[in-house]
Amino acid sequence: MSDQDAIYSTSIRAGKTTYFVDVKEAKNGNKYLAISENRIDGEKRQRTTLRIFEETVAEFQKVIDEAAAAISQT
Repeated sequence: MSDQDAIYSTSIRAGKTTYFVDVKEAKNGNKYLAISENRIDGEKRQRTTLRIFEETVAEFQKVIDEAAAAISQT
C-alpha cells in the first residue's frame, strides 16, 4: 500500500472549502489520520494537511470532543 492509498476516506464540503479525513498507512506500517483542508481563494487553491499518528489519535479525539462540547455550550 502506498502513502497515497487510504484505508478509509471521507470528505465534508463547506462553501469554498473541502475537508478530507483519511486513514492511511505509512511505509513503515504505522497508521495515521490525515485531515486535509482544500480551499479555493480566487484563482488560487490552497491545501493544508495535518497528520496524527496512531499513538496520538485517542488523545486528539479527546480534545476534539471537548472542544466540540465547548462550542455546543455557547
